Amino acid sequence: MQLTGPEIMRRMNAENPDIIIRPFDERCLGSNSYDLHLGDTLKVYKHTIPWGMKPALEYKGAPEKHSMKDWFEYPVRFEVYKLNPDEYDIRNPRYLIDPTNPAHHETIDIKIPDTGLILSPDIGYLGTTVEYTETRNLFPYMDGKSSIGRNFILNHHTAGRGDDGFCGQWTLEIRVLYPTVVYPYMRIGQIYYEEFIGERKPYDKNKASHYNGQMGATAAAPVAVDWFLRDAVQKMK
Repeated sequence: MQLTGPEIMRRMNAENPDIIIRPFDERCLGSNSYDLHLGDTLKVYKHTIPWGMKPALEYKGAPEKHSMKDWFEYPVRFEVYKLNPDEYDIRNPRYLIDPTNPAHHETIDIKIPDTGLILSPDIGYLGTTVEYTETRNLFPYMDGKSSIGRNFILNHHTAGRGDDGFCGQWTLEIRVLYPTVVYPYMRIGQIYYEEFIGERKPYDKNKASHYNGQMGATAAAPVAVDWFLRDAVQKMK
């Protein structure tokens, strides 16, 4: 059962609160959710950026002030791109991500200026919420606001679901369909809370948890490959 906005507020103000949101402003409280905001720093996997290209652009205030050349660090790289676009095609396997390889999760930081930052449809960005949250005895999850969706901004791929006991800022997996401007502190999503049934297994008490207490955009932990399941699969045959 999903909590209403007034119930979110009530639980935040309880003597032993189930919900903590910092900073909190009642103007961001909806009928059954709370609006979350984009932090001022993005991360990009270094391995995925073609040499000589910029992962994002500072917005100059009008689309006509920009061109394809802006994506390149030097004019000569733009000329190379025109002669050999394959080198800069994000589908080129040289830019692949191996989820088990920590080296592929090395990141660079990108500051979002107050004037706005243009994101590329070819790049995946890790963002963070301004808000730090703690949730206990409830199931929290985040989704995009309708206006964010209608601008074709995806703020998470599959990781919009949180856990009972999670404490930290929320990492966002951001993709855009078109070159799109984002701003620090823009409303980027909503957090919802649902009650659940059963004994608790709090995230912050689970030794296998990777991201509890995270602050800022956090790169992926290496994805485990559970080879021990191979024997179980063989026994099923």
